[in-house]
Amino acid sequence: MTIVALTALGVGGASVIGALIGFLFKNSSHKLSDFILSFAAGVMLCASIVGLILPSLEYANNDFAIVITVFGVFCGALCVNVLDKTLPHLHKLTGVDIEKHPEKTAALNKVLLFVIAIAIHNLPEGIAAGVGFGTGDNNGAFLIACGIALQNIPEGMAIVGPMLAAGINKKRTLIVAVVTGLIEVVGTFFGYFAATISSAILPFALAFAGGTMLYVVGDEIIPETHAHGNESIATYGLLIGFCIMLLLDVLI
Repeated sequence: MTIVALTALGVGGASVIGALIGFLFKNSSHKLSDFILSFAAGVMLCASIVGLILPSLEYANNDFAIVITVFGVFCGALCVNVLDKTLPHLHKLTGVDIEKHPEKTAALNKVLLFVIAIAIHNLPEGIAAGVGFGTGDNNGAFLIACGIALQNIPEGMAIVGPMLAAGINKKRTLIVAVVTGLIEVVGTFFGYFAATISSAILPFALAFAGGTMLYVVGDEIIPETHAHGNESIATYGLLIGFCIMLLLDVLI
């Protein structure tokens, strides 16, 4: 139990560590903002495909695997689509007065969707780590947890830049980073205490989280970063983010 608790804290804490590093790279120009947001999109794109959707197929491991995964992806996308309609009611949580700064509304919408997608995807990642401990495969679970923790560092870095650029202060940004990390801690304990149940729902949960991230990248982030004449640097930012996550996946 102790190793599970330490692993859960390590996995969740990696997001916070990444966020703290992200504060060192506060954006100062629109071009840099587009690069940072595109980098975040690349991180999300790779995490959704390599870390969520493909493992969903592997965990299902039956004749209906592709059906479960595709259904999960579309459910995740639809969920974020619905959340997009409710975002105006969540602006108060950011601490930004959109009545005084109406020009920030669109940016806040994108940032909130982005953070929500990161938070949603942290839950099944945590479950994936916890399931291994719950089934007794401590070595395999530890390796999975290490991989997730390493990936969480650039993910934590990626959420800071866009939030600061949207006018959210550092304190609230850090709180959000901590909350997203805590979600992964909850997922780890849930996976440990309900290994059998978690194994059954994990394929759908992984695909669902992947769908939320794909939707945000395709519908919000790419159009936004290509709307200010910075298409080239935004594209390279996406590729760099994608390749860094891919490299981490290969190394672990």
